[in-house]
Amino acid sequence: MSSSVPALLGLANGKVFRGRSVGVEGSRVGEIIFNTSMTGYQEILTDPSYAKQIITLTYSHIGNTGANDEDYESTRVWADGLVVRDVPGLHNNYRSQYSLSDFLQRESVVAISEIDTRQLTRIIREEGALNACVIAGESVDDEEIVERARAFGGLEGLDLAKEVTRAKPEVWTTGSWSFNHRAQKEQQTHYRVVCYDFGVKRNILRLLVDRHCEVIVVPATTPSAEALSFKPDGILLSNGPGDPAACDYAITAIQNLFKVSIPVFGICLGCQLLALAGAAKTIKMKFGHHGANHPVQEIAGNRVLITSQNHGFCVDKESLPEHFELTHVSLFDGTLQGLRHKEYPVMGFQGHPEASPGPQDNRYLFDDFIQLMQQYKAKQHA
Repeated sequence: MSSSVPALLGLANGKVFRGRSVGVEGSRVGEIIFNTSMTGYQEILTDPSYAKQIITLTYSHIGNTGANDEDYESTRVWADGLVVRDVPGLHNNYRSQYSLSDFLQRESVVAISEIDTRQLTRIIREEGALNACVIAGESVDDEEIVERARAFGGLEGLDLAKEVTRAKPEVWTTGSWSFNHRAQKEQQTHYRVVCYDFGVKRNILRLLVDRHCEVIVVPATTPSAEALSFKPDGILLSNGPGDPAACDYAITAIQNLFKVSIPVFGICLGCQLLALAGAAKTIKMKFGHHGANHPVQEIAGNRVLITSQNHGFCVDKESLPEHFELTHVSLFDGTLQGLRHKEYPVMGFQGHPEASPGPQDNRYLFDDFIQLMQQYKAKQHA
């Protein structure tokens, strides 16, 4: 439900939209993108991969099911703004604890409603992701809000993994829960995984715990020697925001991990960093992939998987060296979606196999990672 507080959205191309605030008063700038998911707005907003981005949700009614304390994918909202068409006056779900507007208020999110999101999405599709400014409760003219949008430096060359990562190593023990069985039982662990936190989503960690993994989450800048000092059976490189080419410290660490032939699984930003460590290149996409309904072709099995996506950069598949094998491609635009190293036990996936929100078609990739660790442990004890 919109408030009486006026709000503005200004784009760097000079276009200005007027609406009503559904969050806090203030001003935010960032890159504006659109997400085609129909549900999961709370998980989307709390995904650290959206740092320095203003999210446009293309589904017309957002907030129908409210929000709760369980559907956070990190400790807080990382998106720098939210743009929606309509927030219903009533929300209804047995898990709901508060309304979307209350959630946005407690998380200090500047958000605007009553926007023609179809028109806005067409602009982004035609012109690409634009720098933008969203303002609520502040009187500014069109020229000023556009200038604020243009003043944002953009995401290219920006290292955001350092900003969203945790400060020190932590052990993660919580697995997935069902609606009827929320208590987690102690279980025996078979593998130890060190997860690099470049902006990790909690559901990645849950799915590792489900597969009997002891999970140690380390900061983004952790040197490879420190990660290996935990004596892991595998390394997971998480999702995250910003330009992968700016994360030189991570690329160096991954190159050192290659040398010891330990299993490595890269997701989203982690996949891009894998490719960069192997001498491939990454590129900024026109408007990226953001949503929970993206078709991806698995090349080996010749099958189509519906996937959850959130990235504005991708690996340039034309730059992929011979020692990498292309495993998945997007059926939207043919961009690289998955890769494997031909020599080392290394695999990456550009989308989000953990979803949350989204389909579960690609969760088998976690099982593939487990198989790599099984083989690695067998060799270690041979």
